[in-house]
Amino acid sequence: MLKVDEAFNGFSVNDLAAAKEFYGKTLGVPLEEIAAGLRLKIGNGNLVYPKSDHVPATYTVLNFPVDNIDQAIDELTEKGIKFEHYPGMTDHKGVARGLAHDRGPDIAWFKDPAGNILSILQNPLSP
Repeated sequence: MLKVDEAFNGFSVNDLAAAKEFYGKTLGVPLEEIAAGLRLKIGNGNLVYPKSDHVPATYTVLNFPVDNIDQAIDELTEKGIKFEHYPGMTDHKGVARGLAHDRGPDIAWFKDPAGNILSILQNPLSP
């Protein structure tokens, strides 16, 4: 039977050292090195594993809830994070202001060093 309480996700990167620096130092995510790669200590954990023929995910692989999206963008921008801009969807800061239009949470996307898409979101939808 599936151990649903222990489920976790994983995604690949092309440079494990760069991923360790980015997730551990830049984003401040607690992590540990394991035989398979890195374990991000969030939720039930997330496996970040090296893959020589890595292709960046074209979808959001990891979402970080925040209390204030504008403040989080400012803080992450100071650390060198560049937010994605999608014409007609995001504002000048890179935020899709969904709550203002009854379309879900305010959300902004950025990439890790391997090109995987991550997001920060304010007021995530309740279950």
